[in-house]
Amino acid sequence: MAAASRNPVCGIFKAWGILTPCGNSSTIPELTADQIQILGVLVATIALFVWGRWRHDVIALAALLAAVVLDLVPSAEAFSGFGHPAVVTVACVLVLSFGLQSSGAVDTLALRIVPTNRGPTLTIAALTGVGALMSAFMNNVGAMALLLPLGIQLSGRLGLPPGKVLMPLSFGTILGGMTTLIGTPPNLIVSGFREQAGAESFGMFDFTPVGLIVALGGLLFVALLGWRIVPGREQGGVGTFDTGTYLTEARVREGAKSIGRTVREVEEVLQESDAQIVGLVRNRFRVAVPNMHGKVRAGDVLVIEAEPESLSSVYMNLGLEPEPPEADDEAEGGARDATDEGTAAESADSSGKDVGDKPRARKERSDEEHALQELAVLPRSPLIGRSSRSAQLRERFGLMLLAISRQGRQTIKRLRSTEFQPGDVLLLQGDPAALSGFATEFGCVPLAARAISIPDRRKAAIATGIMAAAIAGAAFGLVPAAISFAGGVVAFMVLKVIPLRKMYDAIDWPVIVLLACLIPVAVAMESTGAADLLARSLLEGIAQGRPVIALTLILVVTMTLSDFMNNAATAAVMCPIAISTAGQLGVNPDAFLMAVAIGASCAFLTPIGHQNNTLILGPGGFRFGDYWRLGLPMEVVVVLAGVPGLLYFWPL
Repeated sequence: MAAASRNPVCGIFKAWGILTPCGNSSTIPELTADQIQILGVLVATIALFVWGRWRHDVIALAALLAAVVLDLVPSAEAFSGFGHPAVVTVACVLVLSFGLQSSGAVDTLALRIVPTNRGPTLTIAALTGVGALMSAFMNNVGAMALLLPLGIQLSGRLGLPPGKVLMPLSFGTILGGMTTLIGTPPNLIVSGFREQAGAESFGMFDFTPVGLIVALGGLLFVALLGWRIVPGREQGGVGTFDTGTYLTEARVREGAKSIGRTVREVEEVLQESDAQIVGLVRNRFRVAVPNMHGKVRAGDVLVIEAEPESLSSVYMNLGLEPEPPEADDEAEGGARDATDEGTAAESADSSGKDVGDKPRARKERSDEEHALQELAVLPRSPLIGRSSRSAQLRERFGLMLLAISRQGRQTIKRLRSTEFQPGDVLLLQGDPAALSGFATEFGCVPLAARAISIPDRRKAAIATGIMAAAIAGAAFGLVPAAISFAGGVVAFMVLKVIPLRKMYDAIDWPVIVLLACLIPVAVAMESTGAADLLARSLLEGIAQGRPVIALTLILVVTMTLSDFMNNAATAAVMCPIAISTAGQLGVNPDAFLMAVAIGASCAFLTPIGHQNNTLILGPGGFRFGDYWRLGLPMEVVVVLAGVPGLLYFWPL
């Protein structure tokens, strides 16, 4: 009795009026010095995260150093988190996601699985539903990796901040993982503990009845209401400038789905990407007002007005490809524009030099070091009054003009003959050094980088194949997830799916530091017994012999621990407590183990509870305290759906 009365945990519960006097039957030990210290570090860290004054990676590093100074984490293991499989997996997934996005593979995926011309509710419901379904049969981190760039792309299409799509997607993939044995590591751990307790391990679909009820409840909540309460934050540098729409030229390639359609039908498809046709070039002549009932042919060049971020989907939707301004000059030795009546307006230079440069242009386009850059033409730029041809963009600099943005004006004819004006924004493709040299010589200002990509069918196919192989390797247990995704990154480098210089830029390093620093702290929570003590204190102090309350408490405590610890570690800590509690109460232990499985998977309050939440921290522009706004209602939904489901399918 004396030991129990000295227990600070007992004192806290007594102060709250929810704990009867700790008698001799209490099995709660006193808090040790190490436990007090690690709990103090944890509370201080959470408080700083919620305060939001400092960056999350700085706070995490400070927490790690505090744990080292207090001798809670051995100094030799302080930075072991940087080699942890979870950290390696997150870094590799970010690179693979960037490759899928920049190659255009995401746009192709969007056309096949997400409805077009639909509002945010239906689109988010479809995306999260697909994420949940994929997570049931593959690593849920892999599912999130595959759909992350798609979520970013769809947020632009819907006109929403990225986070309003990414957080529902993350939660959807987490929910889907709990429905099968292989969906998430905690399910495998729970199954293993059941076998150790003397029963058979859980089967592949033993988790499905309750897991499906919880997942469906969560998905309905997210789709109908949840996404609306997600903080609408933008990434740094996103949305800081507006270039207006671009005018670009796209050639209809052989076999494209747009061939044989009328101009009106093609424009209806383009409207899905907020684009429209403003001209058509056929046989070297431009018709400013094309016949809307005329049919599109292979080789036609469509002059399209589109938002910068929509250029990729414009090309992918109808089987189009960028038309370099010099293409007609090279192929035909000259070109002419037509007025609205169809007469020739100008003649192109047909020098043999342009023809001779054609092989070099093709080589430049395949150069893996090429980049896209937006440049604004300054008022006193030497470029004013000159065209891309007269400025010799390709001959001197090896650059290609892909599009021009001229706000409020649509008098641009062909790109190659358009005379630049002050305020024009040029979308150029070429070597980064050449882009820099051109900007310096011609008085242009580079704009901040943003998500503008030109699709490449070959790279998109390669990127998709590599990602599928990496996911398969992790899903079927051929190799660990970290090794599988790291192999995918190596394949990306060898096959030049994305430029080597962008490999490290694709990684959100503050997120990596956050995760790597907090992993040793979470291990200290487990090794000192602090996590176990907290769980037992709550159970013995509140449940007090009532099985339904004990079951609910197991679920809530597991979810809470999972928000701050690795979900596999949480399952390992809570399974013995669940089995012991069921034994003391004389009820079915399977219900309690299933509660642990659900709770360990449902980490919604913080970005560190699950790798999928960590993945969206940077792309969504989130702060640490943003997650609870949707996460807290989600955990309430989990409890309201999960407890009745557990009682029905796994009766006590």
